[in-house]
Amino acid sequence: MTVAEKFSNLGIDNAPGQESLQKSTVLEFRGEKIPGAAVDFSHGDVDAHEPIPGSFEVFAKGVEEGGSQAYTPYRGKKSILEHVAAHLSAFTGLQINPDENLILTPGTQGALFLAAGSNILPGDKVAIVEPDYFANRKMVEFFHGVLVPIPMQYENRIGSAGIDLEILEKAFIDGVKLFIFSNPNNPVGCIYSYEEICGIASLAKKYDVTLIVDELYSRQIYPGMTYTHLCAQKEIPDNLVTIMGPSKTESLSGYRLGAAFGNAEIIERMEKLQAIVSLRTAGYCQSAYLSWFSEPDGWMEKRVADHKAIRDDLLKVVAKYPGCWARPTEGGSYIFLQLPALKVTLDQFVKLCRAQAAVTVTPGTEFGPQFTDSVRLNFSQDHQAAVAAVERICQMAQRYHA
Repeated sequence: MTVAEKFSNLGIDNAPGQESLQKSTVLEFRGEKIPGAAVDFSHGDVDAHEPIPGSFEVFAKGVEEGGSQAYTPYRGKKSILEHVAAHLSAFTGLQINPDENLILTPGTQGALFLAAGSNILPGDKVAIVEPDYFANRKMVEFFHGVLVPIPMQYENRIGSAGIDLEILEKAFIDGVKLFIFSNPNNPVGCIYSYEEICGIASLAKKYDVTLIVDELYSRQIYPGMTYTHLCAQKEIPDNLVTIMGPSKTESLSGYRLGAAFGNAEIIERMEKLQAIVSLRTAGYCQSAYLSWFSEPDGWMEKRVADHKAIRDDLLKVVAKYPGCWARPTEGGSYIFLQLPALKVTLDQFVKLCRAQAAVTVTPGTEFGPQFTDSVRLNFSQDHQAAVAAVERICQMAQRYHA
């Protein structure tokens, strides 16, 4: 067995959009190239949307502080922890103790890894939603847990995400002890209803299941939608960790800032793991947390409005092409685009889009093996470039329609 095969068995794969370690079958490209500027929908374009004003100046001040900022405690600098705890408490409605219930992490991805690593032992049954953030699946596989998929029937749902709570309860009865999900959902962009959130919380408490709730995009909620923080409900499980961070909506991804809060024992385990893998969130970068929730008046509202305008225009494009469909994004910056039946595989279609249309997308199979007809788009891009790129994707779908 090769080294690549050993690591593949552990669930360690290349990032979406990258070539596999093994040589792929050569694909015979057909058709003319569709002209247009290159757009990478596999992640947001941080150059297209300015970060929180003043964030660099705050960071520079942290650098000036030198060693006291570079070498903070593993959980983070005390004054910054207090700042983050106060703002997260006001935002979620949960009173967060900065000394016991909060840890700063190298991005929300780091928080997810620490939370998963603090809860999953080989053979543990772990429930994940399909579709949901691809790293959830990869982390369960990496820690040798047993994946238990929970379907989310998101199509044609109004006012709910479409999770099947009966299947979730059966999974809990059958021995699942950890449930990981994102809200708003990545890749669909749908929001869980109040009834769904309360149902998940009630079931987790009843069956003593630990919850890891990824709320990365909970500040980017579109008008007319109601968002429910699970952590602030009356009935919640004892073992709950909520993850947030200023990386996406606030365009601070390059600083690698995340936060996890919740059960004190889990947070302590996460601290011990962080002390091994990364020591702490980069010391100087921690200063940038001080700009989080401290944006100028109207800045966040404009950020959401700008993304809504992009979303609306992309959906207008999608609606013009037979067989193409997407549920309107309710929160976050993702569209899960369904394609018509194709005469090429999804993997081939993704490569063709890159070669012939200069567009990079994430295949739907990253979010569940059954999503062979979908691709995910992060539309936090230059507005006009994003619209033109989606037009090209839909044209490619027509070109390779079965």
